[in-house]
This record gives sequence, C-alpha cells and structure tokens, in this order.
Amino acid sequence: MSRDIWDPVTYAVYADERSRPFVELISRVGAVNPDYVVDAGCGSGELTLELAKRWPDATIEGFDSSPAMIIKARQLETSARFAVADVTTWRPDRPMDMIVSNAVLQWVPEHRDVLEHWMEGLAPGGWLAFQVPGNFDAPSHVAIREVCASRTWCDKLGDLTRGNPVGDAVHYLDLLHHGGAQVDAWETTYVHVLQGENPVLDWVSGTALRPMLDRLDPDEQRQFTADLAGPLAEAYPATSYGTPFPFRRIFVVAQK
Repeated sequence: MSRDIWDPVTYAVYADERSRPFVELISRVGAVNPDYVVDAGCGSGELTLELAKRWPDATIEGFDSSPAMIIKARQLETSARFAVADVTTWRPDRPMDMIVSNAVLQWVPEHRDVLEHWMEGLAPGGWLAFQVPGNFDAPSHVAIREVCASRTWCDKLGDLTRGNPVGDAVHYLDLLHHGGAQVDAWETTYVHVLQGENPVLDWVSGTALRPMLDRLDPDEQRQFTADLAGPLAEAYPATSYGTPFPFRRIFVVAQK
C-alpha cells in the first residue's frame, strides 16, 4: 500500500489481548543463547522487548513497513534496533538464530515464499516462529465483506474484500516439514471479553478495517463504520460482563 495506514494508538487499544498469542508463541521456542534475533513486522516494538528480556545477550532487530510504528518503537528504552522494511523484500545481513512474526503474514499474499526465504536465512539449528489469525470465516469478517459488497460501498471498497489468505496448522506443518524443518503447529481459539459500546468494531478498526478506512475520507469513514456497527453488534451480542469475541489463531514453530 502506498500510504502508512497503521495507527499505533488505535492498534494499542487491545494491547493485552494482542500480546498474549506472542508470549505463548515464543514460549514454545527452544533457542538457547541465540546471537541474532529478528522480529518481522514488529509494529510499535513493545513485544520486541519480550525478546530482549528473554535473550538479553542477543542482538535484537525489529522491522515493520509502517514508518509510524517504527517511530513509536524507536522511542522505547531498549538496545533493540528498529528499521522500516517490507517483509517481502527484507533479507538478513547474516544468518539468523531466530525470526519471529506476530500477526503479519496474513497481509502478505506471497507469504509462503517469504517463509521459504526466512528458513534459508536461518543458521543451522535456527528457529522460525509465527502466528496468524485464522478467523477469516468468522462473523466479523463475513460482516465486513457484506458491507463492502453492498450497493453503497461496492464501487469504492468491493475490491478490498478477500477470502481466507492463510492456511491451517496442517498446511504450514506440511509446507515447512517438506523443507526439512522440525515443526510444531497448533491452533487456539481465544475468547476475549471486550468492553465498550461496540467493542468488536473498535477491535477491527485497528486491524481488518485499516485498508478500507485508508481509502475513505472522514465523512465516509463515519458512515462506513456506522453501517458496520449494527451487523457486528448483532453477531456479537453484549452481556452483563462484556462482549465475548472468539478469535482463532494459528501458531507455527519450526527449527531448521
């Protein structure tokens, strides 16, 4: 995309819910005293700090395609280095002991090729760990596709609707196993309990809706989110304790 569509403030609204999969992902990595660790698609860098805490003697490098996110990351007090780069073209300047990617590859149609490049860039015994959302058939995404395809929005947003861009756990296990890696792949459905008037709309405004909102002017953004608010509230009814929001994620850890 030509412009930086990522807003660190909006994305951080549900930071605790978004950090849990990352922590659980890296907990399954068995790297001991790695020298060079990379966070691909590091966002605003807070989760990169978890890598620095676990491996304090390693060189930690994070990159993201969003300049706004990297500006935010560089404000952190850490020895980690941050750079603006695209996952499809970035290459390490030396063999990596670990590369981790948290909820990024679903945005990359050619991410299977990217995984191949990353595996090639690992040192012998190096680790690749990533997780991606597996909820593209969930009511939230169905509602987004239906509103984008509606008469009001199809001309402006119809081309942004997409099917399921990721595989399941077995798909990635097969892909990386045939590449010679030892692979641990699994799926987890989290049930987040969100608070607020229409919290699922708030959630997707920081992720799935970014390409749509980027294309609309402020008045159109307000109308589009108003059109989506009703279907989302109906799909995810509020309760006395909050709004349950099931979210399936796919995890893969591979050792070269």
